[in-house]
Amino acid sequence: MKFRLLNSLRRIARPDSAGKTLIAPRSIYILPTGYGFLYAVLLLLMLLGSVNYANNLGFLLTFLLIGLGLVAMLHTWRNLVGLELESGRAAPVFAGDDAHFEIRLINRRRWSRPGIQIQIEGRSPIITDLRPAEAETLTLSAKSSCRGRLSLPRFTTSTRYPLGLFNAWVYVELDALCLVYPKPGKNMPEIPTPEYSHSQMGDRGVGADDFAGLRHYRPGDSPRHINWKALAREQGLQTKLFGGDRAERCWLNWYHLSGESEQRLSQLCRGVLDASSQDIEFGLKLPGHEFKPARGQQHRLECLSALALFGEPG
Repeated sequence: MKFRLLNSLRRIARPDSAGKTLIAPRSIYILPTGYGFLYAVLLLLMLLGSVNYANNLGFLLTFLLIGLGLVAMLHTWRNLVGLELESGRAAPVFAGDDAHFEIRLINRRRWSRPGIQIQIEGRSPIITDLRPAEAETLTLSAKSSCRGRLSLPRFTTSTRYPLGLFNAWVYVELDALCLVYPKPGKNMPEIPTPEYSHSQMGDRGVGADDFAGLRHYRPGDSPRHINWKALAREQGLQTKLFGGDRAERCWLNWYHLSGESEQRLSQLCRGVLDASSQDIEFGLKLPGHEFKPARGQQHRLECLSALALFGEPG
């Protein structure tokens, strides 16, 4: 109950309808750093000495340094005010791996913002200097523990510019999601023996028998079919085509596996990866959903996404 109350009172910079987070003046916290406290103690001692000895030059130096500290505090606070943040892409990962979220920092001012730092709790900070009227993209990493959709954790944006006497920070939330695939099983399940069926398009380069020629590389083509010798001769990326009247095909079936749901998903994930690496045309059968046999990067991503979101509504 106590922690919930503290969280409700915490000032947090949240995204607007456009998905961008603007750091407002009232959302910033600022406190002296260790050097700032030491600086304050030294000023107090100087003030006591000046009073004790009625030293006008001592008073002058003391109040000059106090003014310098106040100006430094103002500049530390202004270094964060008006800064915009928005989320970028987050490439899918497997459960247990680090998810990488792109964070775009936008500086719309006509002067720079040095020493801007973003950090997720428990992770190393990332520091950058923003130039006037420019933007920069940084990457925050968060641990993924289970499959599904992983939200970007709350993180802090802070600065100690210009003298390091004060630390100003703000808690930031952004709407960013990373798709987490199931962790591939350690014990690789055997891929079902591919079925060799008649291929009506075998002569068009999608068969499994004879070499039929070359074509330009397309995104998603298997690395096993790339003509690496032609690439070494600086002839560009080319893909080998195979003809004939046979096509390799297999099914990855949920109902043919045993164990709990997560164990089955882990085995199916391993099966998808192995079938893709071997360039086998495969289909995937899940409760309430079925993917027809196909091959290629798009089919692989669709199957992995279905495994990641299995059991989620919609």
